[in-house]
Amino acid sequence: MVKEELKVVAQNKKARHDYFIEQTLEAGIVLSGTEVKSIRLGKVNLKECYAYIEKGEVYVSGMHISPYEQGNIFNKDPLRDRKLLLHKYEINKLIGLTQQKGLTLVPTQLYFKKGKVKLELAVARGKKLYDKREDIAKKDAKREIDRKLKESFR
Repeated sequence: MVKEELKVVAQNKKARHDYFIEQTLEAGIVLSGTEVKSIRLGKVNLKECYAYIEKGEVYVSGMHISPYEQGNIFNKDPLRDRKLLLHKYEINKLIGLTQQKGLTLVPTQLYFKKGKVKLELAVARGKKLYDKREDIAKKDAKREIDRKLKESFR
């Protein structure tokens, strides 16, 4: 069995810092041709984006795709809301999950899979400040242990 090759274009590292990721799912995204060309060049930013559900459809807002240089009149607004392509049962599941207190939809990464642009969407719960401090302390402790182990092997 051949493993599918994913070409990751952009990641939202801040999402993993600010949220506990409960569940992830893959969604297609409606784009124009110049937006796809710009994404291939890596000119996309997921830092401040989020997803929302409106009238039974899922949209991603705040995803910045820079205009394609050779696109001229075909370029779209870089910050426009883009529709996500999901099955009805997936949308219904997301509606049920987001109605729970504290859960939200956060895009975590954008990648190419079999030539198509895909967005990884996470159902996430927001972290409190003390949770973030705890994660930072764990990361520092692990780094310190790794440093000591490396010194002991010299």
